[in-house]
Amino acid sequence: MYSGKYKIADKTVQIVSVYDEVHSVCAGYVTEEPADYFIEITQSDIEYEREKCAREDEFEDLPVRNFLDSTYEATAVCRKIAEQMIEYDTVLFHGSAVALDGKGYLFTAKSGTGKSTHTRLWREYFGGRAVMINDDKPLIKCADDGITVYGTPFNGKHGIGNNISVPLKAICILTRAEKNEIERISAKEAYPMLLQQVYRPSDILKMQKTLSLVDKLKQGVKLYRLCCNMDISAAKVAYEGMRDEI
Repeated sequence: MYSGKYKIADKTVQIVSVYDEVHSVCAGYVTEEPADYFIEITQSDIEYEREKCAREDEFEDLPVRNFLDSTYEATAVCRKIAEQMIEYDTVLFHGSAVALDGKGYLFTAKSGTGKSTHTRLWREYFGGRAVMINDDKPLIKCADDGITVYGTPFNGKHGIGNNISVPLKAICILTRAEKNEIERISAKEAYPMLLQQVYRPSDILKMQKTLSLVDKLKQGVKLYRLCCNMDISAAKVAYEGMRDEI
C-alpha cells in the first residue's frame, strides 16, 4: 500500500492506495499538514470504476475501454474526494476553468462541445494574463461570502491545471455556432446544465446538500450562454460580454 497527504481545496486528505501512480498525479498538492479526512482505496473500488466505465461505454454504444488498474484507482480517488468535500460545502464540477487577472471563469457544456478548446483560445488571446485552473474537474466552494474555484490534480486527458484558487465570477455554457454571440441567462435556464455537470453522490443526504450547494452556486455567480465557433475571436467575445457586468 502507498500513502500520502495532499491539500486540495483548502482541505488535507490522506490517501492510501493500492498503486503508487495516483501519488504522482497528486504530487503538486503534497502537504505535511494534519489530515482533515482519510481515503483508502481497495481492489473492490477499482473494480467498481472498471464496471462503471464499461456500462457507460455500452450505453453510448462505444467500444468498451480497458484501462490499467492504476487509472481506475485514480478515478476512485477523485470520486471519494468529491464525496468527502460535500461536507465542506464544496462540489466537484465538470468543466474547464481559467483565471484572468485573478478572476475565475468556468466553461461547461456537453462532452465534445469544446470546453478545453475554448480555454486554450483564452490562453492564446490573453497570453500570460490567463492561467489555467483546471481543464476537467475543478472543485467549487459555495460559501455565504462568495464562490471560489480550485485547481485539482484531476485535469483530464490534457493534464492542464494549477494548484491555485480564485473567486469564481462567471459560469458560461457553450454551444456550437457559426457566429460568436454571448448572452446573460437566468438561474432557471442554467440549472439543468449545472445539475448535469456537478458530481451527484448516490447517498440521499449528500445529494440533498449538493442540490442546496448548486442553488447557492447559481445565485452567487453570473451565468451566460456562449454560441461560439473555434476561432480565437470567441475568446474576445466571451470576455467582453462577461467583463461589462463583472
